[in-house]
Amino acid sequence: MTTSTTTEPPAAAPLLDLHALVVAVRRRRRLWCSVALLGLLVGVAVAVLLPPPPTAVTEVLVAHQEDQPNDPGTLIRTDVAVLHTTRIAGEALRSLRSSEKPEDFLPDYEGAGLTNNMLRITVTGGSEAEALARAKALADAFVADHVRRIRDAANAEAKALLDQRDRMQGELAQVNKAIGDGSAQSGPKASADMESLFARRAELTSRITDFSQRAADARVGTPQLVAGTQIVDAPRVVRHSLPKTAATDAAIGLVLGLVLGLAVAAVGTVVADRPVLRREIAANLGASVTAELPRRSFGPWRRRRVRRARERLVTSLARTVRGAAEPVSLLELGCARATSVLALDVARALAAEEPVVVIDGLPGPHLAGRRPEPGDPTVVGGERAATVSHQERRLGVGSVAPGAAWTDLQYLGTQTVLVVRAGHGSAAWLHTVARQLADQRIAVIGVVLIDPDPRDRTDGTLWDGLHTALRAHDERLARQNGGGTSHAVQAAGEGRRRAERLPLGAARVPDSNQEAR
Repeated sequence: MTTSTTTEPPAAAPLLDLHALVVAVRRRRRLWCSVALLGLLVGVAVAVLLPPPPTAVTEVLVAHQEDQPNDPGTLIRTDVAVLHTTRIAGEALRSLRSSEKPEDFLPDYEGAGLTNNMLRITVTGGSEAEALARAKALADAFVADHVRRIRDAANAEAKALLDQRDRMQGELAQVNKAIGDGSAQSGPKASADMESLFARRAELTSRITDFSQRAADARVGTPQLVAGTQIVDAPRVVRHSLPKTAATDAAIGLVLGLVLGLAVAAVGTVVADRPVLRREIAANLGASVTAELPRRSFGPWRRRRVRRARERLVTSLARTVRGAAEPVSLLELGCARATSVLALDVARALAAEEPVVVIDGLPGPHLAGRRPEPGDPTVVGGERAATVSHQERRLGVGSVAPGAAWTDLQYLGTQTVLVVRAGHGSAAWLHTVARQLADQRIAVIGVVLIDPDPRDRTDGTLWDGLHTALRAHDERLARQNGGGTSHAVQAAGEGRRRAERLPLGAARVPDSNQEAR
């Protein structure tokens, strides 16, 4: 039976991880909450500092000759468009005896169709009296213009009908004359001509009567339309409520600020590419997340939970440092103060059994500038690391933030625990940290995640990290056993390397060295 050694290519990573994006945006809630609060304050400030000008409103009932029950509002929209013309604005300004230009007056008022025949006119002014006068002048100018257009249309229609009637009356006079001239003739042909003339005269008489009636009806309907177009609601001042206006503007500002803040947070998250989830931080650093420390909280129950988590973390780190055969360091990324406090707590836990010296490699006064308290361990600077006695337990504290002195990190400890603040370093910088530590032959034995997302359910364990740790452990054991590599260690390392080279699902052949061991 032949075992296939072909492995499937890994699945391509998505261009945008929505889970990570949502978590990152939620972690930046201070940003978008601040922007939303700023929008709310701006809305309130606008309502208080920029109150609306005095406004007057009036309603005009507009009658149309072409009114239909199923009119979709075309006629009233035409009236609104006519209202916003320089002719109406100019007539209103002339009635007010104002020297203002009609073009400058147009932005100060607006019209809106409430129904197919109801027009609302809203006008602003420098004072309430000016707004009322402007509203009345505009309404009167619009009504006068509408009435004039109705009468002009009726007169034009009546004139056209009367012109048709007059033309037919002239034709009727010619027919009557022909009938009078042909009455003296006799014969069959003359009789037929007379019959056609009489028929033509009767037709013309009927049409003349019809045109006269239609012309009269055109003028009769005009007074109804004129009477139907009137101001039905006198101009009145619109009262503005400052609390209501402030609440409305605040709500609008809050929504706009929230949307803007979320957009900025999302775009900033995508551009910055700062890992937040456990699996992303572990993958970029090449080390498993072994512990977490939540952020401080103001609630008493949460403070107790954070305190218990800190105690468990200090105990775990103290056990790790105590069981290590080589010096261990704590290297921070984005949490220098928390790392310094954590290092002092671990050193106090270790000092109960053996002397401990904390080597300060942190930039800034986090450890160097602190005031020592009774029972605190000894703290020395990084330049004095070589003077520390080998009988004392060494615990180094340093930084892998941008600007770190990479070559000095090995003097703090050949093994390290990275203390990383979630969402602080970019993916590129986490890769840089892992590469620099590997170049300095500093083994990363775990990652402590500071301020993790409480809703993060991803796995921060690297399953191949165990083999890496074992290989590093074998090499350290070999150095401790006299600088050479024992046959058993070589066999174990070779067996593990051979097992790692086997493809997934392939049969593993027992190694002779492993059997001997």
